[in-house]
Amino acid sequence: MRTMFITNADVGRLKLLLGSAKQFLTKNHTHLQVLEEELARAEVVSPENIPPDVITMNSQFRIHELDVGRHAVYTLVFPGYADVAKNKISVLAPFGSALLGYRVGDLIVCAARGATKRVRVKEMVYQPNATGQVA
Repeated sequence: MRTMFITNADVGRLKLLLGSAKQFLTKNHTHLQVLEEELARAEVVSPENIPPDVITMNSQFRIHELDVGRHAVYTLVFPGYADVAKNKISVLAPFGSALLGYRVGDLIVCAARGATKRVRVKEMVYQPNATGQVA
């Protein structure tokens, strides 16, 4: 089993967000339960101690979508900042919740829009913790 790293600031915000989301979402939110379980097992560290190759909130990273052969750059954001047209993926979306805590080189298999999606994290373009720009 992989070790999921998350900052103490992000874990607090995400737990509050998950509590609200589970109350108000009417569709299937199994992925939120999985995210909640992963947060409970995660290694919580201070922002300055998070490895620089880990996908954290507000990280921008390049992935390779293995099933279609496409490369894309995404940013993992809180729901209010999500914008599909700008490849800003909400952490509460199934694909977004699957990305949190993965590292460069990792293979991610997740369900997205009724299909299984396989992606490999190729590069960290920007991680706010690595640059000292922590909210």
